[in-house]
Parts: sequence; structure tokens; C-alpha cells
Amino acid sequence: MSESDNPMTTTLAVTKPRNDRFLTVEDLRERILADEIDTVVLGFTDMQGRLQGKLLHGRFFLDSVLAHGTEGCNYLLAVDVEMNTIDGYDITSWEKGYGDMLFELDLSTIRLLPHRPGTVLIQCDLALTDGTPVRVSPREMLKVQADRAASLGFTALAGTELEFVVFETPYEQAWANGYRDLVPANQYNVDYSLLGSARVEPLLRDIRNMMYGAGMQVESAKGECNLGQHEIAFKYADVLATADNHSVYKTSAKEIAHQHGQSITFMAKPNEREGNSCHVHMSLRGLGGELVFWEDGRRTPLYDSFIAGVLATMREFTLFYAPNINSYKRFVKGSFAPTSVAWGLDNRTCAVRLVGHGPSARMENRLPGGDVNPYLTLAAMLAGGLYGIERGLELEPETHGNAYESGAPTVPTTLRDARDALAASTIAVDAFGADVVKHYLRYADVEIEAFDAAITDWELRRGFERL
Repeated sequence: MSESDNPMTTTLAVTKPRNDRFLTVEDLRERILADEIDTVVLGFTDMQGRLQGKLLHGRFFLDSVLAHGTEGCNYLLAVDVEMNTIDGYDITSWEKGYGDMLFELDLSTIRLLPHRPGTVLIQCDLALTDGTPVRVSPREMLKVQADRAASLGFTALAGTELEFVVFETPYEQAWANGYRDLVPANQYNVDYSLLGSARVEPLLRDIRNMMYGAGMQVESAKGECNLGQHEIAFKYADVLATADNHSVYKTSAKEIAHQHGQSITFMAKPNEREGNSCHVHMSLRGLGGELVFWEDGRRTPLYDSFIAGVLATMREFTLFYAPNINSYKRFVKGSFAPTSVAWGLDNRTCAVRLVGHGPSARMENRLPGGDVNPYLTLAAMLAGGLYGIERGLELEPETHGNAYESGAPTVPTTLRDARDALAASTIAVDAFGADVVKHYLRYADVEIEAFDAAITDWELRRGFERL
């Protein structure tokens, strides 16, 4: 059968890219054959929010992978951050032989990586070898919630604001130093400081321009409060595109920093100063783009129910907003990181801040930190909001003033508390499935067990000589 007669090839060729900076299949084919592209990266986002995958030679990709995808070991969704194989996951085990998953190419996501010459990235969904979607895959979890929204007549839009700290110390030296005595790129608070941003502008400029070339709508960069802390913002998009872009940006920013002989961290709390946040904005539109959160100059009842649902599920879903031991170090009173499950109009002391009006009306979830997995956070927010809409939840009164002192319920203060809240949640089981909840409870257990077994610098400093 000739290539033109192959139905798979015909389908691939007409897949619509997300915007005119993404490539079509035919664009990619022509660039590979012209030796402009020699490397095709196939990537998916794992439980920890990291891009994982394979680097393929361009010609091999055309000949052997484009039409049907490729495979990877199913342990990739059952490991800890150190890539240790962990018992207790249903998806795979030594007893089951650690078989393969299928990498299914999302051909609307073919993007150039300008900081890596001759390279494109294609993001993938994961499926079992029989073609069944891997339900515990973060991208699949978000797609399920987006489809649920669509079944109710809504499109979900989101934007993430991801902060990071820049160090002049390269990654290799930082590792050799045990991540101590790192040199920050700024020596004082540079929040909104143009001088402070200019000091780091060679790196920030490269990240902005390279991410624009990778198909993202770059908005701005600004300094933040911690030493060397900055933020680059991107325009909102549908929830899946936003999560995809977030994952690509986070990995690419680290790679670009490495090229500059610098390092950056997205840790929620890398030191005792201000932590790295990831404020997440979300709104719904009708399937035709019509407003559903705003009417006659005010919030709609549907918008209020959506907010009420996010608040009602916030404690139970905190594991999806704060997935690591370190995440909970951010939740400090007076730190601009929230501790109270409360909402307010343009009130940065609340976990949920309402901003904008008319087409820009949206809610901001201030709970997530820079270490968050965007797919899990967006899936949890969407699941919570739809829960509120489906049940017609009424929105509690607005919190005025300092939410830290409001007496409102507080978010879990440890990963263990968040794990237990998710374990007790019938809403989570209904929204995600018992198998998915069980999988992420095991993820939390692994992190808790590892931390409980660790001997920290704090213990050594306090106890080695004096106790």
C-alpha cells in the first residue's frame, strides 16, 4: 500500500496545530527530509510533574513511529522522584513484570524547541498495550475533567503564574555543594524592580523568546520578593493547552538556565524566605465562547457555585495542589501564601481571589506552589468547580480584610494531613475514580515514608554535639 493510500497517514496529515507556531505533520515531515529537524522528542508528564520520554532520530520517527507511536516502561507512573521502583501500585509491579505503556502522539502539539537546535517536541497520552487510556496519567485525568465540563456545555480556560529562584551557581556545582551556599542572582528583594529584572534579563529574555518560539503566548516577566526570584507569565488558554505549556516551559527554563551557567528552582520553599507560588487562574465559557461567569454587570449564580465547589473540595483535594513534603512549608501566615479556605474580591490573603469582570472574570487559586503538577491542579479545580455547579452550591460570604485572622477553616499543614483528607473523600472517588485516588494516596505514602526515614541537616545541627 502506498503512503497516500494509508488511512493513518491521511489522518495524521490533517491534524490541526494549536497555533501557527506549532507545526503540522506535513511541516515536520518536510523539515526532517530537508535535514532542518534531526531530533523528535516524545514527552509525557509524570506524577511528579516532570516531562519524561525519548529522543528519536528524525528519519526513524518518520519511518517507524509517526504512524503508530512508541512504547515506554509502565514503571514511569509508579516511581518516586529518585526513579526508584516502588511497591504498592496496581498499575505495575515486579510480579506483573514491568511491561510497556503506549506513547500516543498528540499531533496538535508539534512544537519547535528553539533552545535546542534541530529539535521538536510532541506531547503524548499514555495507553495500556490494549489501547485503554492510563487513567492515573495526569494528562488523562485532566482530559476526563475537561470532557466532563464539555458534557455540561462548558469549555474550561486557565492560566498559571509560575515563580522560580535564579542562582548564579550552575546545577552541577549546586549538586556538589549539597545545594548549600548557592549564590542568588539578586541580593535583595526585587519585587517589580526593573533594575532587579535587568540584572537577570539575559536569562529571562532567552526564556521569553524561546518559549514564544515554542508556541506559547508570552505576556511578561517581573521580579519577586525572594533573592533572585522572578516570574514569567503566559496568556491563558484551554486547560489542556495550559498544562502542556506549563510542563514544557518548566523543563525548558531549567535547560536554558543551564546553558547560561546558572540554575533555577521551582521548589515551593527553597529557603526560609518567600516561597515559589504558582497562582492558577480559571474560568468557564460556553462551548461557543459565550460568557457564563458574568451577566448584567455581575457574577452569575453559576460562577458562584463554581467557586463554592472549589472551596468545598479544597481541603480534600489539597494533595493535588501541594504534592510534596516541602509544599507545606509555604503555608505561613503573612507570607502571601494562603492558610485559610476563604474567598475575597482581589484579596491576596485568601486561598481564592476573584479578579476581573466581564470577559476577564476569573478565580485565582493561590494554594499551589511552584512544584505543582499542572494537570493535577487543573483537574482538581475543575472537578471541584463542576461539583459545585452540579449541586447548585451556594457561595459562602466574602472574607474581608486579613483572611489569616478570619477564623476560616485552614488548609492541611502537612502532606500526611492532605493524604488523609483525600483518603476520606467520597467526592474525589466520584470525580476521579477509586483507582486513581488509590494511586495518588500511594504516591503520598511513598514521600512521607522517605521523609520520615531521612536524617536532616536540622537534626544533625541540633543534636550531633549538644544532645
